[in-house]
Amino acid sequence: MRLVRFLAKRPLASAALALALALLRFAMDLASALAELATISDQKTKIERYKAVLQDLLAQQHVAHLQGFLEHLLAEDVPLVLSRQVLQELAVGLKKLPPAQLKEVGEFALGRVANRAVSFEEQVAHVREALADVYEGEEEWAAAAKMLAAIPLDSGYVTRTDGYKVEKYIKIAMLYLQDDDSVSAETFINRASLLVTEETDGELRLQHKVCYARILDAKRKFLEAATRYYQLSQLTTRTFGELTVSQDDMRMSLKMAITCAVLAPAGPQRSRMLSTLYKDERSHSLAENALHGSGPILGIDRTECAALCASLGSVNET
Repeated sequence: MRLVRFLAKRPLASAALALALALLRFAMDLASALAELATISDQKTKIERYKAVLQDLLAQQHVAHLQGFLEHLLAEDVPLVLSRQVLQELAVGLKKLPPAQLKEVGEFALGRVANRAVSFEEQVAHVREALADVYEGEEEWAAAAKMLAAIPLDSGYVTRTDGYKVEKYIKIAMLYLQDDDSVSAETFINRASLLVTEETDGELRLQHKVCYARILDAKRKFLEAATRYYQLSQLTTRTFGELTVSQDDMRMSLKMAITCAVLAPAGPQRSRMLSTLYKDERSHSLAENALHGSGPILGIDRTECAALCASLGSVNET
């Protein structure tokens, strides 16, 4: 019986041994290839050969070999002009890897360039963006936000456009909102606000408005949030770059405005907001649908909607 079990296990052991030998041969071939590359005198040829080896490694998707390649590439004796270009190729090519391998290689790369980050600022930014995408896909909102927030946008070593900065600040704010961290979200949306102008890309301006309204809502500044949501529900321009605002989007913004107006503390400003909503014909249809429908409207049940209708009516009578 023991002999049968031993023989049954041998194919698996043989397969594992064959794989180990293959990896060892590949590692030796890689070391040999890197040593050969170091002897090439023509800089252009050397860079192209390094890139070719890198593409082979990315295709293999073997983490240890990619890490070994990075160790060699980021050594002090490798010319900076070469390591920058090849690391840029790696940063862009990381997305070819499955998420788990991407994280291992990406984090390894960040660790290796930590002491020389200024020399690889552009490449590090691409690596961080790739890692942030993975964390976002895994719904690790805070990790994704922190990964992007670590990109130095105002270092002075790399010129960043205001559009790029605004895009990153809004993205970080949105990620923190997903993590229910409205304080951090507000910090980054305020940075974006300082850079947003009429010249800013229309899609970014819209994202900024939506994000700002959501932050006010999350921070329970309901009256300000209601005003922002209502402005979004009245957009006259509906196309912003590749983004088109639908009627459903505008109705959703109006629903959010109604919700926040109901939740706002009593006072003259709230009354004015309710009066504005009452005069908007769309509010009545939304309130009616919620009042007579079967489900809640953004967390407001039918009883609350009845109170809203009464509030709107009482405001109109005064």
